[in-house]
Amino acid sequence: MGPSGCGKTTTLRLIAGLERPTGGRIVIDGRDVAGLPPRRRNVAMVFQHHALYPHLRVRDNLGFGLRLRGLPRREIAPRVEEAAAALAIADLLDRRPGQLSYGQQQRVALGRAMAGRPKLFLLDEPLSSLDAPLRRQLRQEIRRLHARLGVPMIYVTHDPAEALALGQRIALFRGGRLQQAADPQTLYDHPANCFAASICGSPGMNFFDSRVETADGRLTLVLAGNVAIVLPEACRDVVQPYAGRPITLGVRPEHLRLQAAKVASTQYPVPSTQYTVAIPATIEAVEQLGADTHVHLTTGGQAFMARIDGHIRPKEGERAIATAMPEQLRFFDTATEAAIPAALSVSM
Repeated sequence: MGPSGCGKTTTLRLIAGLERPTGGRIVIDGRDVAGLPPRRRNVAMVFQHHALYPHLRVRDNLGFGLRLRGLPRREIAPRVEEAAAALAIADLLDRRPGQLSYGQQQRVALGRAMAGRPKLFLLDEPLSSLDAPLRRQLRQEIRRLHARLGVPMIYVTHDPAEALALGQRIALFRGGRLQQAADPQTLYDHPANCFAASICGSPGMNFFDSRVETADGRLTLVLAGNVAIVLPEACRDVVQPYAGRPITLGVRPEHLRLQAAKVASTQYPVPSTQYTVAIPATIEAVEQLGADTHVHLTTGGQAFMARIDGHIRPKEGERAIATAMPEQLRFFDTATEAAIPAALSVSM
């Protein structure tokens, strides 16, 4: 997963043998395949735009790769039938790609890869051009296909929701470099840096540039506009080493709760407890999204968001206190953007 241009497709093409690496190894099933041509790697690649042969029937598209490998017809036919049945396209075998919907064409592309019985599937944003309902449907079909075949799949996407829904392990890329590799829950709960925290979740994590101050034995975060918030004791071990230095506070929108403000100014520390941290704010905008309400807030001129229950309807212009539990706070080194106390390992 990662934004456009970060190296996702290049990585797939290297694994498939369509690009030549300048260094390192590509190991599949314990074997370094970096020097092997694509046909000897036994991997199947499914492209975003299907790459089907428009003049061939679905049946012939499914079996095309098998014919190139020289398999006899008696072996090709059952494999084609098996793939078609698995993807519910058996009734489309005698049609041509131009007679199919986009979703049906995508199933044919998946079936062609499946018929080859590869050791590894490579999928390059196969669902990105579909509408949301069909994308969700095919996502579940890919999940079931993976469970049934038991064959590894490397799936490229720029959509965090898709990655979190499908991935058992997610490799997060930025600028050609691996930022973090972890299971979805670890990536969400313990991001290695600000980038990982911002890209996982919908919406992404809120960040507050701040500095740490100590007074009267308590720790205070001073945000933009000299908004001060008192930190619970549970945060002391993480934040204490940054006393007198800048630090970035992170908290996810869904972890914030709103209550009516009881102070008249944001210039004074809002009391926190051992259970919560409190941020004074002004409600700037409210978006009603059915099950959820997105509340846009500012504190000291800095914008952030809370995602709350859709039945709660705060009013624009009101003052509020946004609270979060200490265990839901994340802290990052402002200079390096690495998570504190230490960046998580990015090893695969």
